[in-house]
Amino acid sequence: MVRVGPFGRGKPLALAAVSAGSVALLVACSSSTAPGASGTAKRATPAVSGIPLASIPALSGTGDAAALQNAYVSVVKHVLPSVVQIETDAGLGSGIVLDGQGDIVTNDHVVASATSFKVTTSSGHQYTGSLVGTYAPDDLAVIHVSSAQLTAAVFADSTKLEVGDIVMAIGNPLGLQSSVTAGIVSAVGRTVSEDNGVVLPDTIQTSAEINPGNSGGALVDLAGQVVGIPTLAATDPQLGGGAAPGIGFAIPSSIVAKIAGQLVSQGHVTQSGRAYIGVSLADSFGGGAVISNAVPGGPGARAGLQVGDTITAIDGKSTTTSEAVRVALAAHAPGDVVQVSVTSQDGSQRTVPVTLGQLPG
Repeated sequence: MVRVGPFGRGKPLALAAVSAGSVALLVACSSSTAPGASGTAKRATPAVSGIPLASIPALSGTGDAAALQNAYVSVVKHVLPSVVQIETDAGLGSGIVLDGQGDIVTNDHVVASATSFKVTTSSGHQYTGSLVGTYAPDDLAVIHVSSAQLTAAVFADSTKLEVGDIVMAIGNPLGLQSSVTAGIVSAVGRTVSEDNGVVLPDTIQTSAEINPGNSGGALVDLAGQVVGIPTLAATDPQLGGGAAPGIGFAIPSSIVAKIAGQLVSQGHVTQSGRAYIGVSLADSFGGGAVISNAVPGGPGARAGLQVGDTITAIDGKSTTTSEAVRVALAAHAPGDVVQVSVTSQDGSQRTVPVTLGQLPG
């Protein structure tokens, strides 16, 4: 995996690891009525905590080229005022306006270690932003600008997305402000890994091009509603690490809404929905993930996992690296019981049930 943002004005991009397969990835990426294509129908939307989520439209027919083009133009005009450019000393990224109070959601890797930001709207107005909070496990952050007239985006319920849905990525790739690319939802529920060990579950794979600077921007549907935040783009090792066209990944809006809502309301995350085993891991030369630290009273320690144990499998599936353990855990929720196979320092082997906790914020 490789991040596609922030765009570092000539600085090299950071490399990241892929969770599976031979393709590596790059890390990039109100209640008002949104525009949609003619003849669309609304899908039922369940209640979701955090930022309110709207329904996702389903196209009732193919329509003609002019109607589709008009829909694209309408969506871009509607969404652009809600997508901003975020500048730090490290580079440029993108953000989405969450509400009318000046809160903006972006990627944690766009924020990096900065606490002050230059925020530029699509109309060219500039503001100074301050950090509200970050949640690195989901690569999300919220910043705030005061006394600004910003247009809040409408967030859709991404759990209703279907493969084939048309989407557009709107952001500031390569410093080109307010750029738009288009594609479809290629897959949902992908688990991908960043170069810093962060594992993102349930990402949206899209064919819309995602480039450095798109990170933190908007992936929107034909109703002009945000379905995700572009975060990762793919590279192909067989091309010497060159871009693999049409393979990008976005954090789904349902996760964004849940995490960003908590950051806005309390400055940190208490209900992440992410599984937590409570141990630190390091790769073993002999294969497996060695426990280098076990949090006292944490799920792993309570189950009997000890420093020096090597985790070799989760639920019977081999885990040859620490990343493989994180990927396996990303598929679980707090309260799940997993069977953890370990090899002790004396060479003995055992399998213990571990009741997973909630990943803290």
